[in-house]
Amino acid sequence: MQSTINTLTITISALLAALFSGIFLALCFSLSRTFEAAFYPLAVILQVTPIVAVAPLVLIWVGIDNVNRALIIIAWLAAFFPILSNMSAGLKSVDRTLNDLFKLYGASNWQRFHLLLWPTAMPYLLASLKVSGGLALIGTVVAEFVAGSGGAQGLAWRILEAGNRLQTEKMFAGLLLLAIIGMIIFYAFSLLEYRLLKYRR
Repeated sequence: MQSTINTLTITISALLAALFSGIFLALCFSLSRTFEAAFYPLAVILQVTPIVAVAPLVLIWVGIDNVNRALIIIAWLAAFFPILSNMSAGLKSVDRTLNDLFKLYGASNWQRFHLLLWPTAMPYLLASLKVSGGLALIGTVVAEFVAGSGGAQGLAWRILEAGNRLQTEKMFAGLLLLAIIGMIIFYAFSLLEYRLLKYRR
């Protein structure tokens, strides 16, 4: 159970980091096309580069003494792009007529964001969270496998340890717990999406 808590903690931390960084960059992209043209390709590169290939480098750069920080960064890399791309798409899908109406009535940037941009982008963001939640868990598992015995004490390391000792029952227990965590994350965000959007339908 302690390994389950460790894995869940890393997953949630990485997902929160992906959420805030994705929303922030998406807002910056919506404000400046130049900024988007400069930095969006970098985000794409992070997305298409295999996490398994990046994980050892992150561990070396961060240091074995900071394994948890390295695990969060690796899991963040896995979960970041869907939030950024969906949030950017949501902000770009604002109805032009409504946007012109806000400008006509002299709405401030905050009013335009709070009353128009954010409600429009919300369904896109909630949909991306269901994907990024699972990706954050996958990133955490990959990071724990790569970290090995260097301080990682999550479920992935327990599965690897059990495999080396031919303890198949412990391997299945670890896999079952990972599946349960993934389902909880997905259905939690599905419930959140239903609660927040049911009055919009």
